[in-house]
Amino acid sequence: MSEQNETVQTLNVNYDHLESVLCNTPGNVALAERFRALFTLKNIADDRSIDIIAKALSDESALLKHELTYCLGQIGNPRANDILTKVLEDTKEDEMVRHEAAEAMGAIGSLEVIPILEKFLNDSSEAVSETCVLALDKIRYDNDPKNKEEKNNNKSVYSSVDPAPPSVTVKSAQELGKQLMDTSLPLFERYRAMFGLREIGNTEAVEELAKGLKDKSALFRHEVAYVFGQLQHPASVPALTETLKDSQEQYMVRHEAAEALGSIATPEVLETLSKYKSDEERVVRESCVVALDMYEYETSGDFQYANGLESESQQEKANMHSLKLAQ
Repeated sequence: MSEQNETVQTLNVNYDHLESVLCNTPGNVALAERFRALFTLKNIADDRSIDIIAKALSDESALLKHELTYCLGQIGNPRANDILTKVLEDTKEDEMVRHEAAEAMGAIGSLEVIPILEKFLNDSSEAVSETCVLALDKIRYDNDPKNKEEKNNNKSVYSSVDPAPPSVTVKSAQELGKQLMDTSLPLFERYRAMFGLREIGNTEAVEELAKGLKDKSALFRHEVAYVFGQLQHPASVPALTETLKDSQEQYMVRHEAAEALGSIATPEVLETLSKYKSDEERVVRESCVVALDMYEYETSGDFQYANGLESESQQEKANMHSLKLAQ
């Protein structure tokens, strides 16, 4: 028996409950509760978790579907490649979801998906085409034996599988900032600078990263906001707030700014998120609802955000909480 299966058995996972919550089987489960179930399944990371996550991809919420595909990539199991391929190939699907599917394929890193990603290098959606470029570079980097030593020595304090590894050749925040904004460089190298700045993580690095929120690429801007959410540095709050408030900004960027603010959870964030949970753009509205749930978690002292491995009595309490949120 594998270590993972032993852990799952020890925790006595109620897959039916998690599936019911994630797929909103009762029809009245709050979005925030569904996100918690999703991240619980991501943490379990077995085949059945992948299958349950795939079922939820029939939902109408682009925000949820985007998060589902992200989690499939983070699990890193090639079992998800066929699922992600179908999402990417569906040109009627929201571009935010399709972009995340391509990025997830890059995170999994299977050579077999290279022809699929190459097929969409000239997609009508710039976010999708740029993500395919990044995913291809990531897969080639990961599968090149020459990079093995660098990968082994390049361990991040963050547990996420990123679209590009942190830069290792440039050390100062100022130098990385120049690389970040140098549009003559391949996008993969600019992303490496972005994650290099994340690893530095101080105020100077945040200031350099904030310049990326003015880049011409919406995909690039959205990734900067995502990195700010990981950093949770209060110095990024003004730039993220400006991004969320900009009604002319792309919804995929504003949504990422909202979720980043929720994870930073400084006092001024609550008012901002509360205001924009009624935004005209659905993805932004839903992101603010989820971000407010994250804010509540960050300020509550709870040990774990996604803890769906409850006893039966705890599950009943969670269901009651869902109903209250939905009312």
